[in-house]
Amino acid sequence: MKHVMTTVCSASLALLLAACASQDVVPRETPPPPVTSVAQADQQLAAVARERAAIEARFTERERVCYNKFLVNSCLDQAKEGRRTALAAQRTIEVQAARFKREAVVEERDRNLLDAEKRYQEQEARLAAQAPRPAPDVTPAPPPRPSTVPGRVAERNARLKQAQQHEAADAEKRAENVRAYEQRKADAAERQRRVAQRKAEKAAKAAKDAEAAKTKAAAPPAPAK
Repeated sequence: MKHVMTTVCSASLALLLAACASQDVVPRETPPPPVTSVAQADQQLAAVARERAAIEARFTERERVCYNKFLVNSCLDQAKEGRRTALAAQRTIEVQAARFKREAVVEERDRNLLDAEKRYQEQEARLAAQAPRPAPDVTPAPPPRPSTVPGRVAERNARLKQAQQHEAADAEKRAENVRAYEQRKADAAERQRRVAQRKAEKAAKAAKDAEAAKTKAAAPPAPAK
């Protein structure tokens, strides 16, 4: 009989381990699709916001399920890893889409600057062609105004570099916030585990005391001396 009970307990433990592991398979990270337009970038950013909310909802539900399992900590660890991987994939999509939008804005501004410079040079050429030929004693015309395009491009590059630095700093700050959030969640889970353990211990002690009282009541009275 003892051998049969040991076999049944071992089989049950194996099934619990398999069930917990099979429900939290960490998704494989795949590169996001390339962005080819500002409209597509906006669509991806909106989709990222929706997916993040869905990830948090699934994680909350998974936490609730884990607390009803035998191996609570293992189940929670797998749920956290799945959430982290999913959020990292969405962050990759967000970074790519945001970078495309910034670069598109910069390129559009550069094109406008070049077009303005081109129109200015054409206008200067027309005015020079229409101007009367100066007399020999007339003061020569001043040299053409130097182009400002190189300076504007350099300024654009400096702003882009500064934006990239700010983005890196923001990413580190967001990572710190995520780590702090994970720590708070872990502390809450530990407190819940301790409360559940104390409740179980109290219930076991109450059951033991009740059984002892029942046994004492059922025992025959001691003979009088």
